[in-house]
This record gives sequence, structure tokens and C-alpha cells, in this order.
Amino acid sequence: MIDNKDSKKRYRADVLIEEHAARFEEAGEVARAQALVAEMGRLLEAEDLAGVRDLIIREGISCPLSGTTNWTEVRQFNLMFSTQVGSVAEDASTIYLRPETAQGIFVNFLNVQKTARMKVPFGIAQIGKAFRNEIVARQFIFRMREFEQMEMQFFVRPGSELDWYQQWASTRMKWHLALGIPEEKLRRHDHEKLAHYANAALDIEYKFPFGFKEVEGIHSRTDFDLKSHQTFSKKKQQYFDPEINQNYIPYVIETSIGADRLFLMTLCNAYVQEEVEGKSRTYLKFHPAIAPVKAAILPLTKKDGLPEKANEIVQALKYDFNIIYEEAASIGKRYTRQDLIGTPFCIAVDHQTLEDDTVTIRHRDTTEQERVPIASLHERLSNACSFRRIFELC
Repeated sequence: MIDNKDSKKRYRADVLIEEHAARFEEAGEVARAQALVAEMGRLLEAEDLAGVRDLIIREGISCPLSGTTNWTEVRQFNLMFSTQVGSVAEDASTIYLRPETAQGIFVNFLNVQKTARMKVPFGIAQIGKAFRNEIVARQFIFRMREFEQMEMQFFVRPGSELDWYQQWASTRMKWHLALGIPEEKLRRHDHEKLAHYANAALDIEYKFPFGFKEVEGIHSRTDFDLKSHQTFSKKKQQYFDPEINQNYIPYVIETSIGADRLFLMTLCNAYVQEEVEGKSRTYLKFHPAIAPVKAAILPLTKKDGLPEKANEIVQALKYDFNIIYEEAASIGKRYTRQDLIGTPFCIAVDHQTLEDDTVTIRHRDTTEQERVPIASLHERLSNACSFRRIFELC
């Protein structure tokens, strides 16, 4: 961390340098940006904090608030939150809130492997709270001290870890693309400075309104975690591989993504403003599988039996899909309200519906309308909103 003496504000030194490099990249000076990040990585690897400060001053990186370069020395800080546990203060022990969810998986590795009768390669995934002592929590929910983390530890045979690392990097990138994230808003950032436990690492970054930022990390963690638990617990963490008739400690490929950052990326990407026939239109372009509301049932009027018919459709669909029924205001205003919450399909019930059991489906993204039988609605929504479509693209 580093402080500006004029504004009295504290920053992460690496973040200051990375944001400065991002400005070079936006200006088309990609080589200069890469050289700056590489230099920072070399200095951090060598734990040369004085060199990091010199780099900040040499590059003319100023405080965003004061605009000055009156910096303190760069100091190390602990990303972990410490607290006390114990009923008596004098006998309390210092403990740390977890900065990741991974270690619970490693402790339970053999329990899961044996009870589920799994064979390597296999993965264990979980979601839970994690805590980081961030210097500055900012950019809405992008950087928080308490957040929801989703992680998977994928156990592989030693020697195959880098192949699996590349395979998971490709698969995870395809996942984000399948959710509707444009390819030009995603990029892969390979780490210059590796954590002590890793032999390869990368970030998948998304172009937020405040620049490219990490949403997911993928790491080849070697056998560091299981070996460390074995060393300190004195309990074996070895797996017997029947295919090669050998015991070994598996190597691990980790994918780690913050649920909060994933939500923020999805929301930023879905927000669309466009001009349609001279009028401004705003809507959330969610993939139907992740849209909170799948369809809205809208009777054209409040009379002539249309609400009753619309409610029949609601009853047929509500147990399998999250459905909204609305009859207030004009049909155009109701379409607009559904656009604003990202509902992919609006189903209008009109007088023709009473005659031939057909309805009009309005598609959110194109505003196009089509006439379909009521009997086909369930199948259409199932196909459009199923996560199976996303998995097929992955």
C-alpha cells in the first residue's frame, strides 16, 4: 500500500500502476503498457518495494484526488482479517477470516473422493463467504471486504496439470461468451508474478465502465495445498490411481470467480440504450436462461374475459417458470416495464385468443411479434430459457 501525503488517501500500489498501464493501452500504446506491468511484476516478485515506489514516481503516477505525486514509502499489508476467539479475553486466540473458500475443499478431499467413489480427474465446487482486508472498497460491488466466492478445485494426475489448465481456461472463457458477453469485452491476462503455490495463472477480465478488471482467476496450484495439509496434520492426502497402480498427491487446477463481480458484469453487459424510430429505448439484454422473469402475461384489456383467459395461461406456466401477470396501463407501457427488468418474452392475450387459442409473443431484443398457439408456449419457453443451451455452447 502507498499513501498520498496531500490527499491523505491510501491506495494499493499495484492497482495504481495497473490503472496507469490501462490508460496507455486505451491510447494504443500496448507495448508500453505491457512493459510497465512486466516491470511491476518483476519488482513485486523480488519484493523490491522501494523499486515499486520509484516506478510510480518515474511514471508520473499521481493521486486521483490531489493530482500530486507526493507519495509515502510502499509498505506491505495483510489482506486477511484477524479476529479473536475464546470466552475469556486473556486466553483468546487470534484467528483469520478466510480469504478464499478453497481450503475447506482440500481438507475434505479424501472424504469426498472416497464417499463419492470418484476417480482422478474430478472436481469439487462450492460457494461461500470470503473476506479481504481491502485498502479501498470501491466501484460499487466490484471491490468489497465481504463477498460471495465460487470456486472449483479440479484434481488431476501430476504431469498433466498444464494441459488441464489450458483446457479449463478455454472452457471458462466459452462459458462467459455463452452467457452473452461479447468477445471484444473479454480478455485473458496471464500473470507475470505467480503466487508461491502456482506454476501458471491467468485472469479473465471484462471491460467494465471503469476499465478492464478481473472477474475470474484460473490457477495451476500444483500439489501445494494437499501437501501442506498432509505435512501439518500428519494425515495422508494421497490418492491411489488404479490406472497406473500408484499413490500420489494430486495436482490442482482452480477456477475462482466472485458471484458479486459476475452479477455486476452481467448487469453492465445487459444494459442497452438505443434509438428506435427516433425514440430512445432502454432494456436489459439478459440471456433468457438468467433473466429473473421469463415471461409476462398481458391481457389487452381488463374486460371481455381476457383477464380470465390470461390467468389460465399463468396457471399453466407458473410452476415451471417465473411469470409476471400485469393488466395495468396500456400494452405499450407494460412492454416498456418488462424491457426495463429484462423479461425476454411478453405474451399478449387479445380477442383473437378467445376464438382460436393463439397469443402474440413479443421478443424483447428485436421487438418483433409472432402469433403462436397457447399449447406451444411451454415448449418454447423451455427451449429458450434452459441452461442446456448455454452448456451446449460451452
